[in-house]
Amino acid sequence: TDLITFCEDKVLKVLANKDALFNADGNVNLTASTNVLGQAIGYVGEYGISKNPESFSSHAFRIYFADKARGAVLRLSRDGLTTISEKGMSDFFADNLPSSTKIIGSYNDDKENYNLTLDYLTDEWQDKLSKTPKDKTHCEVPNDESDDIETTTVSFKETVDGWIYY
Repeated sequence: TDLITFCEDKVLKVLANKDALFNADGNVNLTASTNVLGQAIGYVGEYGISKNPESFSSHAFRIYFADKARGAVLRLSRDGLTTISEKGMSDFFADNLPSSTKIIGSYNDDKENYNLTLDYLTDEWQDKLSKTPKDKTHCEVPNDESDDIETTTVSFKETVDGWIYY
C-alpha cells in the first residue's frame, strides 16, 4: 500500500493510504480519509535511477534498475537495495553505463533473468568482447568493421546470484 518513488539520486518509500484525521469544515467533527501521502523514507544507499526509467523492470517482489550516474545496477527487494553490479561486473558497468544513452531493462519470465541492454560499449570492452570473428574462430578474416560489438545485453540470474552469459 506504499509508493516506491525513483528519483535521479535517491529511492524513497512514501507511506500511502493510511488513515488521516482532519477537521472538514472548521468544526470539531473529524473525518477519516485514506487518500493521503505520508512521510517519505529513503532506502539506505546513495543510488537513484538517474535519467533512465527505461532500465526499470520488476518481477514478483524484486525491482531492478540502473544508476547511470554511479555506474551501478541495483535490485530493490524486501531486504532493501543491493548493488548487483558488484557481483563480478563492477568494472564493466562503471566503464559502460555512464557512456550509454539507452539503458533498457527487461525481465525474462522463462529464463528468470533481469536483462540490461546497453547501446554503447567503450573501445576497451569492444575489444574484450571481440571485434571480428577471428577472436572467436581463430581464422584469418579481413578487418570487417561490421563485426564490431557496440551494444550488448547482459543478464542477472537470482538462482546463481550473479551475471550469466549465453
